[in-house]
Amino acid sequence: MAWFYLLMAGIFEIGWPVGLKFAQTSRYRIPAVVFSVICLAASGWLLWLAQKSIPMGTAYAVWTGIGAAGTFIVGIIFFNDPQSFVRWLGAVLIVSGVAVLKMSQGSAR
Repeated sequence: MAWFYLLMAGIFEIGWPVGLKFAQTSRYRIPAVVFSVICLAASGWLLWLAQKSIPMGTAYAVWTGIGAAGTFIVGIIFFNDPQSFVRWLGAVLIVSGVAVLKMSQGSAR
């Protein structure tokens, strides 16, 4: 269950920067800021739950990795953020690092 909490925390971690992006337009400013605050609180709470069973360093790295890579992809798909081979390589390296941390979880005990 802890890994599910961590996955959900990472997804909410994607939500708050998206909300802040929408908050840059006056039409959505207040709802988008409220959405960001809710996502930030949910992300932190779910990370807290996950850290009851997952080591702090692993949980934090996975959480930020999901947030960073997810926000990168959302930015490209929905906000026309720039993309290049090097930017994609960076995202792949983030995901690879998270995967290595997840796989090493069992061998550390």
